Amino acid sequence: MAKTKNRTMLSAYSIIMILIVFLAILSHILPNATFVDDTIVNGSGTVGATLAQVLMSPLAGFEDAIQIVLFVMILGGFLKVIDKTKSLETGIQVLVQKLKGKELWLIPILMFIFSICGSTYGMLEETVGFYVLLAATMFAAGMDPLVGSAIVLLGAGSGCLGSTVNPFATGVALSALPEGVAANNGLVILIAVVLWLTTYAISTLFVVMYAKKVKKDKGSTILSLREQKEAEEAFGQYVEQAATKVKLSGKQKVTLLLFALTFLIMIIGFIPWESFGVTFFNGFTGWLTGAPLGSWYFMESALWFLIMSIVIAVVNGFTEKEFVDTFIDGSDDMVGVVLVIAVARGASVLMAQTYLDNYIIYNATELLAKVPEVVFVPLNYVLHVVLSILVPSSSGLATLSTPIIAPLAANLGYSTEVTIMTLVSANGLVNLITPTCGAIMGGLALAKVDYSTWFKWAFKVVAVIAVANIVVLTLFSLF
Repeated sequence: MAKTKNRTMLSAYSIIMILIVFLAILSHILPNATFVDDTIVNGSGTVGATLAQVLMSPLAGFEDAIQIVLFVMILGGFLKVIDKTKSLETGIQVLVQKLKGKELWLIPILMFIFSICGSTYGMLEETVGFYVLLAATMFAAGMDPLVGSAIVLLGAGSGCLGSTVNPFATGVALSALPEGVAANNGLVILIAVVLWLTTYAISTLFVVMYAKKVKKDKGSTILSLREQKEAEEAFGQYVEQAATKVKLSGKQKVTLLLFALTFLIMIIGFIPWESFGVTFFNGFTGWLTGAPLGSWYFMESALWFLIMSIVIAVVNGFTEKEFVDTFIDGSDDMVGVVLVIAVARGASVLMAQTYLDNYIIYNATELLAKVPEVVFVPLNYVLHVVLSILVPSSSGLATLSTPIIAPLAANLGYSTEVTIMTLVSANGLVNLITPTCGAIMGGLALAKVDYSTWFKWAFKVVAVIAVANIVVLTLFSLF
């Protein structure tokens, strides 16, 4: 018997809008920025946010995130087409039956796969489509949607936190080093691997422990009564069907293969192969989208998912009207998700418009220059945690912070390699839990898990990871 947890929580929209208002107020409290020839004097101050900027921030966020918004809308249509074939539903049923009694083994395996993708090319926003699949699978296996969400988010997130060759985090940070400041790439990768595997181990332990508890006693779920009801409505059919022996039809097998191929090609498309010295895809894989595999972004992926939606519809004998109606229904289901993503992006837009990000970064580095050696690494980590809440983009933060913090650390005799990974890992930590990350908010919405519920559960995990990260970074700084 599930425990009755009927609590009222703020929606994701309200949480983000409160943050936006707070940032706007802060921009008025801080000193006014000084400009020379229309260029801001770094760290001089901020420009107070106008009412129009505050009100427009969600729409500006929509414009800024238009590519991922279009991708998510088309992803919704793709998933609806898949759903209509009953292939995924039946496939999950078959999987749960085959893993009867061994479902928990899926957790470390899947989390490790996601973590590899995170560490190598920063897979995070691309994971949105996996939340529904994993939420449904874990629910059918006797757990809850939060377990599925944690597999995706903590799996990919642990890899992003320990980015080894991720060009959007470690790569940007290294390239942003000013002249005269160098870093040993091999040492950077070594630190990253230790951070990655440490974070993966901690995350997996927490997820497995929670999954075991929920599987043993449904009443131990952290989900509210309303969330449990929504999860039952969304994923309940998988539980009912799991008790019935089924077999995949020929069309369903083909559909699942196409489903897997779709995501596989998307992943291959996002990996920057050229930065690894791989030129295999150049010259012959760009005929479909105009960009070869390895240089895809969300527009190319959106087209790919649209094409595969049509292919799957044809394989399953859909009429033109059936396909169009189904696809539109699926896109419609994603409206709430894309609005969350847009509003979340609006906070970052407002930060840039008011120069709040510039002010905080430049003035924080001046304070760091005055702290004792023993606390430099921990305080630098905390600083970048705060900065990452305001600037969740790993590449954006690296571009802003590295040219300032790296020379400071080098002049004070601190390891440049540790400094780079402090930035990367702190940003990765925040992106496990921040409401300004559209991938988190959108993914949780798809999995029927409130952000407030995720925050409550994940806070302990994130706190342990933070301590472990600081210990690892401090130890490396001593050698």
